[in-house]
Amino acid sequence: MVLAGCSSQAPVEKKAAVAAPRVDGVMPDVYKVLFDTSKGSFVLEVHKDWAPKGAERFWKLLQMKFFNDTRFFRVRPGFIAQFGLSGDPQTNSLLNTTVVDDDPVKQKNEKGTISFAQSGPRSRHTQVFVNLKDNSVLDKDGFAPFGKVTQGMDVFDKLYSEYGEWDPPGRGPNATRILTQGNEYLDSRFPKLDKILRAKVVR
Repeated sequence: MVLAGCSSQAPVEKKAAVAAPRVDGVMPDVYKVLFDTSKGSFVLEVHKDWAPKGAERFWKLLQMKFFNDTRFFRVRPGFIAQFGLSGDPQTNSLLNTTVVDDDPVKQKNEKGTISFAQSGPRSRHTQVFVNLKDNSVLDKDGFAPFGKVTQGMDVFDKLYSEYGEWDPPGRGPNATRILTQGNEYLDSRFPKLDKILRAKVVR
């Protein structure tokens, strides 16, 4: 999969983030997601009109609690923070058989926006990344932002990044091994990676 600094913002007010009721698969035009991580919490606001297919895929992943107990497996300070591979190999195997159709790029890959990772046309699956700076160079390559971090951007400054770029070309985690071995591989080989503890839609 090919992808593509952060100023502190006010801390996330968890008291205001009340769990939204289940809506049986009906996705709102705009929805917010609270991510609790090993370095604090952040809130993401997703906009259907920015990238409808990406927003719907993300919604479905949230409904199945896909992001719970997953890892920030690729963190490049001043560029991106990438996540979105399950800790369960069977889940990865199932979801990577389905492709998310491409969305036209309507929003710029500005700092704080989130897009699906991809390696060309019709190659989006479950991996996403948050832009840690304005990455407008990614716009022409088809990376379509579908949301933006609205609270807790400072969390991304704290994510562990010392493993470096993923393998290949670096010494960090290997995406294929995450797909096939999940958290067992990451926790044994890269125990300092930060975690997404849980993610839920909030109002």
